[in-house]
Amino acid sequence: MTDALKRLSEEGVAIWLDDLSRKRITSGNLAELIDQQHVVGVTTNPSIFQKAISSGDGYEQQLTELAARKVTVDEAIRMITTADVRDAADILRPVFDATQGQDGRVSIEVDPRLAHNTTATVAEAKQLAWLVDRPNTLIKIPATKAGLPAITEVIGKGISVNVTLIFSLARYREVMDAYLAGLEKAKAAGLDLSKIHSVASFFVSRVDTEIDKRIDALGTDEAKAARGKAGLANARLAYEAYEEVFSSDRWAALDKAQANKQRPLWASTGVKDKAYKDTLYVDDLVAPNTVNTMPEATLEATEDHGRITGNTIAGTYEQSRAELDAVEKLGIAYDDVVQLLEDEGVEKFATSWNDLLKSTEAELQRLAPSEG
Repeated sequence: MTDALKRLSEEGVAIWLDDLSRKRITSGNLAELIDQQHVVGVTTNPSIFQKAISSGDGYEQQLTELAARKVTVDEAIRMITTADVRDAADILRPVFDATQGQDGRVSIEVDPRLAHNTTATVAEAKQLAWLVDRPNTLIKIPATKAGLPAITEVIGKGISVNVTLIFSLARYREVMDAYLAGLEKAKAAGLDLSKIHSVASFFVSRVDTEIDKRIDALGTDEAKAARGKAGLANARLAYEAYEEVFSSDRWAALDKAQANKQRPLWASTGVKDKAYKDTLYVDDLVAPNTVNTMPEATLEATEDHGRITGNTIAGTYEQSRAELDAVEKLGIAYDDVVQLLEDEGVEKFATSWNDLLKSTEAELQRLAPSEG
C-alpha cells in the first residue's frame, strides 16, 4: 500500500466515495473508509440507489413496513433513500464539524425525471432537504438549462447544492454564474452565506469514452494520437475557469460576506478503457480546493498504486487547449459531444430511477400483508 490517499488529501483534494448502500452503513464499512482511507464525503445517484436496493441487502424490514402502510412506490423510494442519506450524514458529521461544513457531506439527487422542469426541481430540492434534515446534505441538481435557474433559487434559500452532469466548459461557467446569483439572493435575504456550500460535478471519463469512440471510427494514426486526452484537458480547463471566476470582483464582494467557493468535483473518475492506467483521473487531476469522488475500485487502486506528485493541473492550460483543438480538427465537434453526454446522462439516471420504481413496486407487492 502507498500513502497516496493521504498525499492526495494533503494536496487539497477531498476524497469522496461515489457509492452508498444500507449494508455499507450498517456493516461499519463507511465508518472504516472515513477512519482509514481519508474518505470525507459520499455521493449518490439514481443508478447507485437502484443497484443498492435491488441487491436487497438490509432493506427487507423497511420495505415490509412500507408495504403494510400501503405507501405509493414514489414515497417508498424517498423514504428508503433519504434514510440511507440521513444515516450516512450522521456517520460523517464529525468530519463536517471538523472542516467547518466543507466536507463530511452526503449528496442526494432530485428525481431525474424533473431535469427539464425548473419549478418541480426547486420544489423537490426543498422537500429533500426537509426530509433528510441534516445540515451536511447536498441536494444534487443537474446542470441542464432548466437546472440553472433552479440552482440559483435553491442556493438563494440557503440550501447547499451539488450541481451534477456538467460536461461542457460553457455550461460550467453558467453553473458558477447560477451559484453566484444564488449567493447574491441569499445575501439580499439576510442569510448567513458561510453556511451555504456547493460543489460542481464535472464529468471526466465519459468525455474520453465518447471522443475515443469517434476517434476509433476514424482509424487514422493522427486520430489515434488524440486518444485519452480530451477528458483530462476538458477538466483542467474547467479548473482554469474556476480560478478565473473565483478571483473576480463579483466574487470578492461575496467573499467579504463569508461566502464559500463552489469547489470543482471530478466525477466519473472510474477508468473505462483498460488501455489507460486505472488511477488516471485521480493522479492527473490534483489541484487545491477540489473534490474527487471515486467508485470503490478507483479508491482502492489509488491507495494501492496511485502516483500523487503534487499539483498536476497548474501549467497545463495551453497544452489542454491544444489537445481539445486537435480533436476538433479531426472533425469531432466538441459542442456535439458534450450535449450528447448531457442528454445521455439525464436519460441514464431517469432509466435507473424507473428501474428502481419497478423493482421496488414488485417488492412492495410481494411483501404486502394479505387482506383480512
